Amino acid sequence: MGDWFRRVMAGRYGVDQLTWVLLIAALLLSMLARLLKFPLFAVLSWVLLIYGYFRIFSRNIPARQRENQSMMRFWYKIKYKKDRTPRAKKNHKEYRYFSCPNCKQKLRVPRGKGKISITCPKCNKSFIKKS
Repeated sequence: MGDWFRRVMAGRYGVDQLTWVLLIAALLLSMLARLLKFPLFAVLSWVLLIYGYFRIFSRNIPARQRENQSMMRFWYKIKYKKDRTPRAKKNHKEYRYFSCPNCKQKLRVPRGKGKISITCPKCNKSFIKKS
């Protein structure tokens, strides 16, 4: 059985974060449709479920990756706004905040200095950014 499934999925996109979101949203809408007896939720849950399975079995991998990247960018914008510390909100006119590409340490640099070389104090990785 495992060999058959492996052959079916060869060259297919598979499951990613967006697919999980679609499948979980379909499940929640289906439960809401049953509880509230609202048929539109049932239809929407079927649409999300079908689209989720379409993504799983799709052979157009670059298109599915772009869709997932768009969703992840949207998610991280929401997460970034929520994670922003009160201190960062207060100092956003004087400083810019960057993440180290190597260790993801948050770094603060003064604004208006042009292109500067930033060295992470945690991992000593240097990178250039415009402040």
